Amino acid sequence: MAVLTALRQSPGALLRNPVLFVPILALMIVQFPILLLQSVNPLLASVASAALSLVFVAAMPFVQGGLFAMADEALGGRTALGTFVAAGKQYYVAILIAYLVLVAVNFVFGMFGFAASIAGGVLFLGSGGFQSASLAAIAVIGVVVAVALLAYLLIVFFVQFYGQAIVLEDRGAVDGLKRSVAVVRGNLLSTFGYTMLAGVVGGLLGSVFAVSSFLLTPSTTSSSAMGPGMAAAAPQTSASIAGLAGATALIVVLGTLFGGFFTVFSVSFYREITR
Repeated sequence: MAVLTALRQSPGALLRNPVLFVPILALMIVQFPILLLQSVNPLLASVASAALSLVFVAAMPFVQGGLFAMADEALGGRTALGTFVAAGKQYYVAILIAYLVLVAVNFVFGMFGFAASIAGGVLFLGSGGFQSASLAAIAVIGVVVAVALLAYLLIVFFVQFYGQAIVLEDRGAVDGLKRSVAVVRGNLLSTFGYTMLAGVVGGLLGSVFAVSSFLLTPSTTSSSAMGPGMAAAAPQTSASIAGLAGATALIVVLGTLFGGFFTVFSVSFYREITR
């Protein structure tokens, strides 16, 4: 029921407050040159993307705090960019600390998965491949990896509302994480439905991004197909310049619309399950 209520409330809040799209659009526009650069020089685009990712790590707590506060106001009436700036400053430290805690958790699970993969590979190769490998040992490693993956997904599932808890209820970093766990634990079915819906929509959007990214990646003619004197020819893009610009614009527009809707939807859902 909370999911349906949030779905009904979100479009109206966004229509009353299109200003909520402005910070998200700004984020997308910042990435616009990198998306276009990918069609010219993928290697340079990768370097620029990595550098921008570091900037985003520092900036996202500010953006999250501001957007959650704007969404909360939008659901009750009107909001403005002043709320974005004020809330971004007020909750920056708390959200950053909570975010870094989750980064540390990701790192631990990532290292565990890497170590398990290495151990499995060594065991597999050292035992002579499929014919001589110890199925029992491989099964144990597989179970361990599966359990670790499940534990990671459960952690993400239970702490996903830490930002909303910090901003909407004026909590600290640790208290926000604890509050998210308590809220999800008390609303397991509703939260599962919300998470599945967000995952499906996000997956569809990710597919569009993947296709657009493929179109933005240059494809070079193989050397075997080139005639004499053509080795230095410029790479041929997989779409026209207009098509590349269109694909990039599609990413920006869809990313902005999804970001705005999901922000309001998440805040509306959190408000419903904490009443």
